[in-house]
Amino acid sequence: MGHEARPVRQLWVEDEKGRRRVPDPVRRAAVRALLLISVTLIQAMVAFFCSVTGSWLAFPVTVTAVASTVVATWSVLDVWITRQVWRQRNGVVSEPSSAARGPRREKHREDRRPVTEAA
Repeated sequence: MGHEARPVRQLWVEDEKGRRRVPDPVRRAAVRALLLISVTLIQAMVAFFCSVTGSWLAFPVTVTAVASTVVATWSVLDVWITRQVWRQRNGVVSEPSSAARGPRREKHREDRRPVTEAA
């Protein structure tokens, strides 16, 4: 009637192959874009409800919602551009592909061969 020691199962197990963290400039641009998009969606809802109720605020809120949509679209493009610039400046690892290695080896072998001159 002794109690056998059972192995304790962990509730949470860390995955060893985690994804790399997003670079800080890209993260900042993404947070800006998310905030602008959420404000734009709120403005669109307010414009819709003002239009439905026939409020005098419908026109000004609709105009600001349209302007905000343009700004939110630009902010999403800013995330993409910031990511591309960061990758171009910091993240590019130049490694030849396996398809490129064969022709490079052949070229190096040809360069090392002695050149015989026919006289």
